[in-house]
Amino acid sequence: MDTAHDIREFLASRRAKITPQQAGLPAFGSNRRVPGLRREEVALLAGVSIDYYVRLERGHLAGASEEVLDALCNALQLDEAERAHLFDLAAAQRSRPARRARRSRTPVPASIQRVLDSMTDSPAFVRNGRLDILAINRLGRALYAPLFTDAAPQPVNIARFQVLDPAGQDFFPDWDAALNTTVSLLRTEVGRAPHDSDLTNLIGELVTRSDAFRLVWAKHNVRLHHTGRKPFRHPEVGELTLDFDAMALPAQPGLTLTAYSAEPNTRDRDALRLLSAWAATEDAQHTEGG
Repeated sequence: MDTAHDIREFLASRRAKITPQQAGLPAFGSNRRVPGLRREEVALLAGVSIDYYVRLERGHLAGASEEVLDALCNALQLDEAERAHLFDLAAAQRSRPARRARRSRTPVPASIQRVLDSMTDSPAFVRNGRLDILAINRLGRALYAPLFTDAAPQPVNIARFQVLDPAGQDFFPDWDAALNTTVSLLRTEVGRAPHDSDLTNLIGELVTRSDAFRLVWAKHNVRLHHTGRKPFRHPEVGELTLDFDAMALPAQPGLTLTAYSAEPNTRDRDALRLLSAWAATEDAQHTEGG
C-alpha cells in the first residue's frame, strides 16, 4: 500500500469532518470552499506552522515527533481508533522493509485450538487482521457454515465472502453496517501492516470487484472492534443476534480470538442450542458417511 497516499487521504478526510464551530473557531465568511477545517486552521489548533502542516498532510509523517502527532490528534478530535491509526501510519512510514511481508500467515498453536474446542456453548474462532479464519470450534463452524463450502478459497476469508459471495447479503442481514465494519477493520490493519502482501492483494481484489467496497474504502474510516452485537441470518436456524467479545492473543501478534454468546432465556440462546444440535447431526452424518 502507498502509505503517503493513505496519510494524505486520512488527514484530509478527518479535517473535512470538523466544522470551525466544533473546533471552537469563528467561521468567518459564508463562501468557505471546504466542508470542514482549512489547513491553516488545523495548523493553528495543533500549534505548528502552516507550511509544516501542509507537509504533514502531503504524507510526510516519518519525521513527526510524538508530541506533534498528539497535537494533530487533538486538533482533529480523533477518537481512540483514529489516533492509533495515525500513529501506525507514521510508524509504517519510518520503517519500510526491503521486501513485502506475508504477516497474515501466522500459524495457530495447537493449544489455542484446544481452548477453542473447550468452548462448547459459544461459537469461537481465531482470525488475523486480514479477516482470514485460521482456527474455529465446532459451534463456530456451524454458525459460519455458509462460508465453509467446498468451493471457498482457503483460508476462509470473512471479507471476501461478505463482499463477493451473493450469500453474504443473506447471511449478514444488516449488510451495509457489516460492510462498514469490515472495511474499517481492514483499513485499520493496513495502517498496522502496510507491507503485508496478502492484505494488499485482498484489498486490491475487493476494490476491483465491488463498487460498494470501493466507495466505503475511500472514506478512510477505522475502528476498534472489541465488543458488540452482531445479527446473522443462518440458513438452518433463522435470524439470531449474538454478543461478541474479541481478544487479541498477546503471544500470537496479529491474531484475535472472537467468541459469541447469547443471554440466557432468550430466543437467541434457543437458536444457539438448535445450532449446536444441527452441528451434532451434521457431524454424525459425516462420520457415518466417511
